[in-house]
Amino acid sequence: MSQEENALAFEALHRKGDPVILYNIWDAGSARCVAEAGAKALATGSWSVAAAHGYTDGQKLPLPLLLETVREIVAATGLPLSVDFEGAYSEDPAQAAANVAQIMDAGCIGINFEDQVIGKGGVHPIDGQAARVRAIREMAERRGVRLFINARTDLFLQEGDAERHTALMEDAIARAEAYADAGASGFFAPGLADETLIARLCAASPLPVNVMMKPGAPDIARLSAAGVGRVSYGPFPYRGMMAWLRGEAEKVYASAGK
Repeated sequence: MSQEENALAFEALHRKGDPVILYNIWDAGSARCVAEAGAKALATGSWSVAAAHGYTDGQKLPLPLLLETVREIVAATGLPLSVDFEGAYSEDPAQAAANVAQIMDAGCIGINFEDQVIGKGGVHPIDGQAARVRAIREMAERRGVRLFINARTDLFLQEGDAERHTALMEDAIARAEAYADAGASGFFAPGLADETLIARLCAASPLPVNVMMKPGAPDIARLSAAGVGRVSYGPFPYRGMMAWLRGEAEKVYASAGK
């Protein structure tokens, strides 16, 4: 399919109460493996891609290396690909849009775009983040591609005390509304795991809500019942694979007495 056809197919997978499942990948090999397992679409995780190349998360991975990785993933499968693009490597709306254009040139049809202030903590003001979303949407429209902009808020991820997540809901809903008005396609709330709060966010959000699976999170059936439109797995597939690899290597070296 063409890039626009892939984009439209990916958007159609996001259905409230019948979420698209994205088991996050990090390179061409993991992409092919997950595709062969039955995935309808693919999505990278920034933490995993960075770690696979020896970098830490937070836009430490050089942009040219990320672009090459995306090209390799796209070449490995014909599935729609969403790229975790963090903060688009720029706080300036025009430069952020230009950077997204580069990742689109590499073949992706969607991005995660987060509102945390990378490297400094906290989140961007709503208006400033909405301006960056709007610039990215306008760029994609000029290209004739319905880019899926998964607007991520880091409010819940930055607050480790789940007991305080209720107090963040009004801000989160306001961000979902503002990002939707600016042209976002979905709303991502990683770190939110309370089933009641997830259902509240899904009911209030004008965009399909993306929840990240993590230990202690509701299962897919319960997330579906809450109205979730997208379920992703973040860094956990990569961490699980690396834990298995290390365990197997340790057994080899222990048995060899080295």
